[in-house]
Amino acid sequence: MQSFVVLLRRIQFRIITMPPIIRFDHVSVIAHQKTILSDISFALFPGEKAVLCGKSGSGKSSVLRTLLGLHPIKSGMVYFQEQPLTPVSVQVIRSCAAYIGQEPMLGAESVREALLLPFQFKSHRDHRPTEAQLVEVLQRLQLPANILSQESNRISGGEKQRVALARGLLLGKKLYLLDEVTSALDAESKRVVFDVFSDPHLTVLSVAHDPEWLERCGIVFELEAGQLTQVRRDGNT
Repeated sequence: MQSFVVLLRRIQFRIITMPPIIRFDHVSVIAHQKTILSDISFALFPGEKAVLCGKSGSGKSSVLRTLLGLHPIKSGMVYFQEQPLTPVSVQVIRSCAAYIGQEPMLGAESVREALLLPFQFKSHRDHRPTEAQLVEVLQRLQLPANILSQESNRISGGEKQRVALARGLLLGKKLYLLDEVTSALDAESKRVVFDVFSDPHLTVLSVAHDPEWLERCGIVFELEAGQLTQVRRDGNT
């Protein structure tokens, strides 16, 4: 019994001392001569699921875009894996993360070509998925195998979101940046997506209004007029 307690304490210590994967430290951002983020500070640790919520224009999507290097930082600093955001580290973030928006750009004519597109590059060429792996990940997301032959611009928004998620899973992505990813999904498709992101190895930073999605996330960041007004963790303020 004593050895178990010691082991548990060691595990808890490792969790507590694990560095955050994403950290915003007093970040302010100005775009088009308007302050869109003001003095934002938060940390997200590996495996955590967080959602940014608030009214339209509160700065939710701007947090994701800032992390991806799409907005210059006026003051403060963004850290990814404890490295400050620079042109070099932005490329690391983009290679590690899967960004999925409301209407993902699949970048290829057919769904099959869209799923295989990243594997044309040298960094992924040796990990090109087999036909069986393509079908398996589609089935996991409740997409039929025959969607592979369909044109990307003819599938629904909800199907595009799941295809983009399938591509992230095939690439082995561990960090997902999601912008209203359940907005075009029916109840059953949402359940499937919820199940995928329940994986403790996946870290999620998302933007959402969906009450079901907010309930599934362990951390809720509430924003108003570009400011972080409240942080709730597992129902606690």
